[in-house]
Amino acid sequence: MILVTGGTGFIGKALVRNLVEAGHSVRTLIRPSSKSPDLPRGVAVEVAVSSLDDQRGLRAAMVGIHTVYHLAGVEQRGAYASLMNVDILGTRGIVQAAVDAGVDRFFYLSHLGADRASAFPVLKAKAIAEEFIRRSGLDYTILRTAIIYGPGDGFTTSLAGIISTLPYFFLVPGNGRTQLQPLWVEDLVTCLTWALDDNNTRNELYEVGGPEFFTFIQIVEMVMQAIDIRRRLFFLRPPYLRGITVALEALFPGLPVSVYWLDYLAANRTCALDTVPRIFNLMPARLSQRLEHLRGHNWRRTMLRTIFRRRA
Repeated sequence: MILVTGGTGFIGKALVRNLVEAGHSVRTLIRPSSKSPDLPRGVAVEVAVSSLDDQRGLRAAMVGIHTVYHLAGVEQRGAYASLMNVDILGTRGIVQAAVDAGVDRFFYLSHLGADRASAFPVLKAKAIAEEFIRRSGLDYTILRTAIIYGPGDGFTTSLAGIISTLPYFFLVPGNGRTQLQPLWVEDLVTCLTWALDDNNTRNELYEVGGPEFFTFIQIVEMVMQAIDIRRRLFFLRPPYLRGITVALEALFPGLPVSVYWLDYLAANRTCALDTVPRIFNLMPARLSQRLEHLRGHNWRRTMLRTIFRRRA
């Protein structure tokens, strides 16, 4: 049995579906909530309910588990996120529960640029979480990923929503030349699934990304082309855009752009182009070939509905 944390998230749902299709039995950990969990539809999956700070609940969730995929994180909540409680202490808690349960493998999703000395809170938190895992004695596989995209993501769909909603212009942080290496979500979960059967990936850390480097401006242009909307690019110094974003987050908690999103765009987020083909024997998809999820959709309506629903 495999336990997936963050199984109701964008990457988690894709991973759960992929694991089940590969013939694995999967249990997903969801936090206690009055709302119905957004589980992947049409997929046979067990559910364990526990918060990451509940050791008794975590131990119960670990019964019969041989592998853990730890994807849970809160950076998408922006100013309302508690990186300390979830990404750091939560990881320490689930690692301890996995050690106590004798789990055989532990997979963790981190970010390119993760570093304890980083000035960016998310990257610092990810690096601290990685250290807990490496020191645990568990057989681990850590993937530091480039930005992930696909249907339901927080990147291309957020860009489409912002472009569609803001009239006339689109705000670009800095000069817009930050280099990114987008990786298609299905390629990522395929790597995670295949790594399970490859003992060479035990106790390894990999940096993975897509097959191409793009500047942020190039990605924005591709999204505008996919949704058939043009906007004038307006370049704004990052501190000013950060201030605007913080203010908007306070007014609209459902806003798809957060201060952590801006942190990711503050520096180049790239790695070797050949890691995925060389390690996982997979040729990742090109961004231009995987933007069909953006076409034929009213992104402005989706954006406004999301913002005001979460605000309520």
